[in-house]
Amino acid sequence: MKTGRPASILSLLAILLFPGMALAQTDPGVRTGAINGQAGATPTNPLPLASVAANSPTGSLEFFQNGLARFEEVEVVSGGSNNGLGPRFNFNQCSGCHSQPTIGGSSPAANPEFAVIANGIASGSTNTIPSFLTTNGPTREARFPFFFNSNGSPNTNAPNGGVEDLFVVSGRADAGSCSLPQPSFSIAQSTNNIIFRIPTPVFGAGLLENVDDSTLIAVQVAAASNNFGISGTFNHNGNDGTISRFGWKAQNKSLLLFAGEAYNVEMGITNEIFGQDRPLPGEDQLGSGLPANCLNLSKTGYPEDATNFTVASNADPAAQNAEVPSDIVLFAEFMRLLAPPTPSTTTPGGAASISRGQSLFSAIGCATCHTPTLNSTQPSNITSSLGSAKVSAFTDIEIHHMGTGLADNVSQGGAGGDQFRTAPLWGLGQRIFFLHDGRTTNLINAIQAHQSNGSEATQVEENFDSLSTSQQQDLLNFLRSL
Repeated sequence: MKTGRPASILSLLAILLFPGMALAQTDPGVRTGAINGQAGATPTNPLPLASVAANSPTGSLEFFQNGLARFEEVEVVSGGSNNGLGPRFNFNQCSGCHSQPTIGGSSPAANPEFAVIANGIASGSTNTIPSFLTTNGPTREARFPFFFNSNGSPNTNAPNGGVEDLFVVSGRADAGSCSLPQPSFSIAQSTNNIIFRIPTPVFGAGLLENVDDSTLIAVQVAAASNNFGISGTFNHNGNDGTISRFGWKAQNKSLLLFAGEAYNVEMGITNEIFGQDRPLPGEDQLGSGLPANCLNLSKTGYPEDATNFTVASNADPAAQNAEVPSDIVLFAEFMRLLAPPTPSTTTPGGAASISRGQSLFSAIGCATCHTPTLNSTQPSNITSSLGSAKVSAFTDIEIHHMGTGLADNVSQGGAGGDQFRTAPLWGLGQRIFFLHDGRTTNLINAIQAHQSNGSEATQVEENFDSLSTSQQQDLLNFLRSL
């Protein structure tokens, strides 16, 4: 009777004969270690820029801390300290969706939207949890690329693209008689007329805001002679024509505009930039707007978020000053003064692997769009850390055609249905969900999604496919070190 080989010998033979089986490249996963790579940061306490931590100028630290506190506030419809929620909303707290790996980040592992009914945030018989929300994330907003025909099919001649808020305040004790239905998500899903977006992290956002247009144009010109088929453009602000830079399609010019729009669209709270309660796109463009009994639910008048002319007495003048601006101004200051992530030089894979991966990142063409460093910011009249600084964000701020595989058929400003801003990669190592809709948690899948018909990144993705297994692992280690 023959005796079989020991399992250890068989394993060794497998490694020698089929090295790809044992050494296949893998996404190292969410990087361990310090939050954002910063000693002292915690899941609930992100760090400000160095000059702000030193409170220079005096009062800047109080503005950052006040903005952080407002970013965490839980909003209600009426009868509380933070009024204005609804009549339609996606969540009731900025930090609930921007929390990975700390406040200001991206979608967390446990989706807070999935629990809004269980937690009483969207209580009432009119609300159900849409099937595309799951307990393990990501947090999402939904959009219908097209309005519907009378038979429920998408009307491709009638572009929509506006946010369809997930929940209504109907049924809440503080919402009065307002009664609104949720959008027709099931019909949209059955007709493939729905797309999703996840929160963008805002670490280091003040540095991106303070890069002048000429620097971005110079980066574009320098990349124009590439051999990878890449040719981006900019999304421009419709008012003054300058380059806009925030949001998945770079549709927002400034952090203040970014904050004001989110407050109105994501939470239904009117403010000094967006002063009217927002109906759904269909209610606004094809209907009659919101019913009268769904207006002014906070009973405070408009806007619901405004400058605080009277503030609580405080012995510290700097802290008292920080109480005066409206929420959106302090949201913007929090994002503006928030420190960028710090990459790791050793994790994952070790310093040598990360260094090799960084070289490959440039060699195969990733750096053509994900420009490692923008050099440098304008002089800052806010705090010294924002001025004359290198911005190692790995983005060119341009919008690029990403092909049929990633297209969402939504236009915003000058960005078309398959165009997206080059996502900044700093902090990538500790993100959970990738791409604009959070479709994957695996970096390999995210890279492969860059290849499709019409995508400017197809050649670069094919270059990645041509790397050896060990080279691909080095590149993945580099990305997770960011």
